[in-house]
Amino acid sequence: MAAGWLCRRLCQGSAFPVSYASRIMQKQCFLLNSSLGARLAGSHVDTQEPKTNPLISISDEPEILYKRLSLLVKGHDKAVLDSYEYFAVLAAKELGISIEKVYNPPKKIERLTLLKSVHIYKKHRVQYEMRTHYLCLELKYITGSTAAVYLEYVQRNLPEGVAMEVKKTKIEKVPEHIKEPVWDTAPQVEETQVKS
Repeated sequence: MAAGWLCRRLCQGSAFPVSYASRIMQKQCFLLNSSLGARLAGSHVDTQEPKTNPLISISDEPEILYKRLSLLVKGHDKAVLDSYEYFAVLAAKELGISIEKVYNPPKKIERLTLLKSVHIYKKHRVQYEMRTHYLCLELKYITGSTAAVYLEYVQRNLPEGVAMEVKKTKIEKVPEHIKEPVWDTAPQVEETQVKS
């Protein structure tokens, strides 16, 4: 009886603080008396149809395993790369991906020297340089589906002016013809001693 009172109070909009749970309960409130079979206004009934997601596919083929997934991110702004590093590491931790290491390879500086003057004053020059900063993230022991989800998320949130290279190292079974060494399957040759 107390549960019925609570349900009616929630459905009427009581003085209780409105939380997510009370709003859900408000939408799905039913009278507890099953003999009446009446519903309260504003509620709905969930039908027991099987819920299938067309985006999820189930296959019998084995999952692809990667020993290492190496992301090389390059850009001209160091602050943007630092911010992106924080984002990529946080996304990997949320997905439960183990991070092997994060490091910054040496930056590449490309200089271009031009004359300031068109005709004379050869000593007066100006130099322009383009600095390319690098960031490398190495993730280890990751499945193919997790790698696809992580790469999709990380690549969609790639900042402007930043490029990414991905290298995947796949783990595969040793082929059948290599499993047994050749010298174990070859016939034994008798050694003869030569007398001199």
